[in-house]
Amino acid sequence: MTAPLSLETQTYTITRADLVAYAGASGDHNPIHQDEQVALGVGLPGVIAHGMYTMALAARAVSSWFPGAEVVSFGCKFTNPVVVPAEGGVDIEVAGEATEDDGLTTVKLTVTCDGQKVLGMPKAVVRA
Repeated sequence: MTAPLSLETQTYTITRADLVAYAGASGDHNPIHQDEQVALGVGLPGVIAHGMYTMALAARAVSSWFPGAEVVSFGCKFTNPVVVPAEGGVDIEVAGEATEDDGLTTVKLTVTCDGQKVLGMPKAVVRA
């Protein structure tokens, strides 16, 4: 097993337009991802990003660090919402630490928005 290697933090901006596009691509048209009043009405702090979209951005970071690698596994828990303002956007940051063992690289991720972790125990395993 190799010593952990810190990977360059990747930053992705999420806008409301991204949420509309993701809803169309995924078929997830839950109004909490587009309608402020509905989101507030169910107790959320505002319109939130799809959890799977946030996870996909974390996977994009893994892909940028290990281009062409086979993803053996990828998982996480959705722990905190990513609130997306009506104007501009919000940044999520994806940091990673990689260790290699028997031809597999395990990437432990830290995914945050405004300093708060938004994915719990995110981890990818890739094969180069």
